[in-house]
Amino acid sequence: MCLAIPGQVLSIAGDEPLLRQGRVAFAGIVKAVCLAYVPEAQPGDYVLVHAGFAIALIDEVQALRTLAYLAGFEPEDPR
Repeated sequence: MCLAIPGQVLSIAGDEPLLRQGRVAFAGIVKAVCLAYVPEAQPGDYVLVHAGFAIALIDEVQALRTLAYLAGFEPEDPR
């Protein structure tokens, strides 16, 4: 079974699409992530990350709900 974790892109380095790296925050932990599979990602976006690669863009509500579920409690509605 594979697990992808949502994180927020803080910054992006590199202009070459296959070599773009992002600093991504996961509930306070920041990691370098390859952005080759999501070339449209921008700082502030939420991405799903598996094995060091961002594999999809997701919306903020979905990301926060997933993080809350993984933390073991129900999220508040951000609206």
